[in-house]
Amino acid sequence: MTRLHLAVALDGAGWHPAAWRARDARPADLLSAAYWADLVSEAERGLLDFVTFEDALGLQSASIDAPDDRTDQVRGRLDAVLLAARLAPLTSRIGLVPTTNVTYTEPFHIASGIASLDHASRGRAGWRPQISVRAADAAHFGRRTIPVLNLDDVRDGRTTEFIGGLFRELFGEAADAVEVVRRLWDSWEDDAEIRDVATGRFVDRDKLHYVDFEGRHFSVRGPSMTPRPPQGQPLVTALAHATVPYEFAARGADVVFVTPHSRAGTATILAEVRAAETTVRREGTPLRTFADLVVFLDDAPGEAAERKARLDDLDGALLASDAEIFTGTPGELADLLLDWRDAGLDGFRLRPGALPHDLTAITTGLVPELRRRDAFRTGYEADTLRGLLGLPRPANRYTTSATP
Repeated sequence: MTRLHLAVALDGAGWHPAAWRARDARPADLLSAAYWADLVSEAERGLLDFVTFEDALGLQSASIDAPDDRTDQVRGRLDAVLLAARLAPLTSRIGLVPTTNVTYTEPFHIASGIASLDHASRGRAGWRPQISVRAADAAHFGRRTIPVLNLDDVRDGRTTEFIGGLFRELFGEAADAVEVVRRLWDSWEDDAEIRDVATGRFVDRDKLHYVDFEGRHFSVRGPSMTPRPPQGQPLVTALAHATVPYEFAARGADVVFVTPHSRAGTATILAEVRAAETTVRREGTPLRTFADLVVFLDDAPGEAAERKARLDDLDGALLASDAEIFTGTPGELADLLLDWRDAGLDGFRLRPGALPHDLTAITTGLVPELRRRDAFRTGYEADTLRGLLGLPRPANRYTTSATP
């Protein structure tokens, strides 16, 4: 049987807005390194492939496009890349995948940050590039003007043409950013560092390369300030919901996170992902596909649904999500994962509804259940994140074979 890959998406006190008010939550610790170290260590004990860290350029908000005045939900978070770097020496095998915004962050800075994370973790870094369409984010930087979008406009279709054009523009910029980052990761050959005290040569300058990227959005010369990462190319991931982001993922990512709501929906989305690969003429390894699920897990039947209902009452609204929301037992979730896996998925990225409760339920309930079905690993098989996912270490695009 083909074994599943499992990741968890960590965000604050969990993906439910009222999770910080749960009985076993740790709201006083959300901005402490110890809190995140406990979560990631638990995920590693469960032998999960990787964890992802959310990030944004503004405060969390219940509004689609602007800050809100709510004080009953978590507001504020740590920088995802810096957080992952802090956790790197505290872990040994699990992958660390922070999110960064590419709409307002220079790719040169991203390239060095993720490369540094890969060095600090000895080959366990990944990256999720993210765009921003929020006017409030644009106001922080003054680089572009984006009108405020409101939910009524979106529902009534009054901004459909604008939103479509903006999305295409921002995803085009994001694709250029990913290409720049990947070139910068290759701008040092693997053996560029000589470190020869006798001759006084630390680097071989002939093995550092200008990337000379000229595009519509960026002009970057290079080389990077950071030597080539241990993985050569750290894992690039993307969350995608429609054709334009599917094509973005197909151009530059290794893994795509998708959001089906049924097995039939899974098959439909995977067909769209493969069509996107054809459209952009993707070469090499096909995209690894992970489905996102928000999960509430308890051992007793009905208990998870009751717990979610209590959190909904505290928040004053039913939880809404782009991903399917699952409430049930570990065995029931295992049934669902294996059923959807047979539609062609490589794995799942689970979003714990409340932390630490649902993360622990994944590692101590779901993982053993999947092992009983011979559907999940019993030990880490590789030392790098690419290795865990069965992805080869890419050759450096700038290395030329020596002439005999």
